[in-house]
Amino acid sequence: MSRQMQMQAPSVPKAKQGAETDGPMTWEWVEASIWTERMLTALGNGVKGGKWFSLIDKVHSEQTLAVAWQKVAKNRGAAGVDGVSIDVFKANANKYLYELREDLQGGKFQPHPVARVHIPKAPGKTRPLGIPVVKDRIVQTALKMVLEPIFENEFLPSSYGFRPGRGCKDALREVDTLLKEGYTWVVDADMAGYFDSIPHAPMLSRVQEKVSDGVVLELLRRFIENDIVEDTKRWTPTSGTPQGAVISPLLANLYLHPLDKLITERGLRIIRYADDFVILSRNQQEAEEALAVVQQWVSANGLTLHPDKTHVGDCSQPGQGFEFLGYRFEAGVRTVRHKSLMSLRDRIRQKTRRNKGASIEMAIVELNPTLRGWFNYFKHADARIFKSIDGFVRRRLRSIGRRQIKKKGGTGRCLNDHLRWRNAFFTELGLFTMHEARIALVSQS
Repeated sequence: MSRQMQMQAPSVPKAKQGAETDGPMTWEWVEASIWTERMLTALGNGVKGGKWFSLIDKVHSEQTLAVAWQKVAKNRGAAGVDGVSIDVFKANANKYLYELREDLQGGKFQPHPVARVHIPKAPGKTRPLGIPVVKDRIVQTALKMVLEPIFENEFLPSSYGFRPGRGCKDALREVDTLLKEGYTWVVDADMAGYFDSIPHAPMLSRVQEKVSDGVVLELLRRFIENDIVEDTKRWTPTSGTPQGAVISPLLANLYLHPLDKLITERGLRIIRYADDFVILSRNQQEAEEALAVVQQWVSANGLTLHPDKTHVGDCSQPGQGFEFLGYRFEAGVRTVRHKSLMSLRDRIRQKTRRNKGASIEMAIVELNPTLRGWFNYFKHADARIFKSIDGFVRRRLRSIGRRQIKKKGGTGRCLNDHLRWRNAFFTELGLFTMHEARIALVSQS
C-alpha cells in the first residue's frame, strides 16, 4: 500500500439520525409507559398554553420507578452519603422502591446531601463530582424520563452533548463539514466553571416555561439546592447543578438553549457539546460580532467566559487553530489535542509499570482495550500520530521484558532490545497497533 494511502484521512461516516429529526412520533428512546402515543402526538402538535400539567403521577408511578431503578443499577456508581451501594439496594429493591413511591406520593420525599469528590482532570488539576444516594439517582432518572422529551422537542440540532442519538462524533463531524465549506473563522469559547455557576432561579424559570406541575418543580428545586458534603464540610449551594447528578446534563442544556437560538437566528453556526462550544463563520467581522453577542448574553445570564481560553482566529492559518472535544483543528489538519495525547501516555505508563510484576503478555491484555478505545475516537486525526504511539507502547513493553530477564534500567530503545523483541513479536502476541488499524480503515473507506 502506498504511503499516500496510509496518510490520507479516511472518509467520515454520515451522521446518524438525531433526536430531533422527524418529530416525537419517531422517537424510540422515550419510555413508552410514560410517553404514550397520545402524549407524543400532543407534544408534536403543541399542548394548549404551551405548558404541561399533572406530570408528578408519571414520576412516581410503579412502572417509572422500576425502569429508573434498572437504569441506575446498570450505570453502577458509588454509594452516596447513606452508604447504600447498588448491591445493597438490589438486595432490598422492592422494599426501597415501595418506600420511595410512598414518600413521593405523600410529598415527604427529601433528597439526601450530595457527596462531593474530586477526580483527576489534567496533571495537577481535578474537577468536582457529585455522588447522590441511590434513591435520589432513581428519582432524578424518573424526572429525566418524564421531562426530557418536552425539552428535546425544543432543542436545536446545534446542541450535541448528553442528548439521545447524538454525541461527540456527530459534533466533530459537523465541525469538519463546516470547515470544508469555508467556515474557517472561529469563536472558540470556554465558560469558567459552568456547572457550578448556573444561577438557580433563572434555571428553574426555563423549566417553568414548559412545565406547570408545582410538585415536579419543587422536586427539581430541592435537587439543585440540595446540600453538598465534602470531607467534614457541609454547605448549601446558591448556584450550579452538581456534575454527576442524573438531571444535571438536561438542565445544563436547557439553560444554554437560548444562546443556541440567539446565535442561530443571526445566521451563524454554533456547535455545542454541553458547555463546550465553537462558532464558525466565513469572515473575521462575523466572528467578532458573534463573540460580542456571546459575551453580552453570558454576562446577562450570570455566567463568565474564561478570558485566557476564549479567542477569535482564522483556523486555516498556522497558529490560529482551536481545540474541541479532544481534537485540534489548524491549517487544514485535524490532530489530537496535546492534553489528550499526554493523558493517553499517562494511562499507558500506568498499565506498563515495571514494578507491577506483570509479564509482557499480561500487559498487552490490559493495554489493548485502552488502545482500541482511544483509536476508535481519534481515528480521523492526522495519521502520523499513530506510529509515534505504537513506538511508545513497544518501548514500554520492552522495558518490562528487560526486567523479566533481569537487565537493569533501560527504556527499550537500544538495538539489542529491538532485536530481542522485534515488532513482529508483539504482533504475534496480539498487541493492537494504531498504525495498522489506520491502514485498514483507509482501505475500507
